[in-house]
Amino acid sequence: MGGEAFDAFYYRHCCGQPYVRNDVWLGFFGGIADRIKTDMAPARVLDAGCAKGFLVETLRDRGVEAFGIDVSEHAIAAVHPPVQPFCRVGSITEELGGAFDLIVSIEVAEHMPTREAERAIANFCAHTSDVLFSSSPVDYREPTHVNVHPPEYWAEQFARHGFYRDVDYDATYILPWATRYRKRAEPMHRLVREYERRYWALLHEATDARNYSTDLQKSFSTVEAERDAVRTERDALRRDYDLVAAEADRNRETVVNMERSAFWKLRLFWLRLKNLLSPGR
Repeated sequence: MGGEAFDAFYYRHCCGQPYVRNDVWLGFFGGIADRIKTDMAPARVLDAGCAKGFLVETLRDRGVEAFGIDVSEHAIAAVHPPVQPFCRVGSITEELGGAFDLIVSIEVAEHMPTREAERAIANFCAHTSDVLFSSSPVDYREPTHVNVHPPEYWAEQFARHGFYRDVDYDATYILPWATRYRKRAEPMHRLVREYERRYWALLHEATDARNYSTDLQKSFSTVEAERDAVRTERDALRRDYDLVAAEADRNRETVVNMERSAFWKLRLFWLRLKNLLSPGR
């Protein structure tokens, strides 16, 4: 997809929130720059699809020699002036400008036609031995997302060039599907061993989580059953209370009616008279 698609409208409306140089975006890319410097300590980095150069800027602020390339003239024109000499308009399928310790490509490949994205990956692999890569596996709503694939597709593309996932590196500080691919010269059985080690750890973790969830569901079922029993007992007690209260009300009404009756009044008169006529009085 050509650079004309990534104009002012795109950066204002199609990036979740306006893609402008502010504390939010500089903070996001600053966090990535911190991890890159701490985890990988590269001397020379290329941000392939750098947009407005925020990662280039934050890496250079941390003393890393960083460069950027992007197909959008609008985006490159908006790069922070001190960083503009290090960012240029161009295609990531073309010559990248020498070798790099690390190439970063964040949410770029899904915007490219399939064959162009494959050429871009081949280009990365020809210019570095270490790639931080992410490409949305699910977002089909964005009109410029013309090449959306699940992670295994991209893993296959990198594997064609001898690059494999670093199973010990967690790149989810970028996005949940971000991956670090590295050039590997080990024989295949060593790579299989690493993948199996990581697969077993994840399987064990998932199994434990599933078992724990099942245990919690059983506990919840027991608690719910106990709760229902208590509610049933409470309702029975309420019914008994209502019956007793109704009986008490009836008895109270009976007494009131008796006290209001002529017989009761005559009886009280007789008892007072009897008391007055009593010999002992």
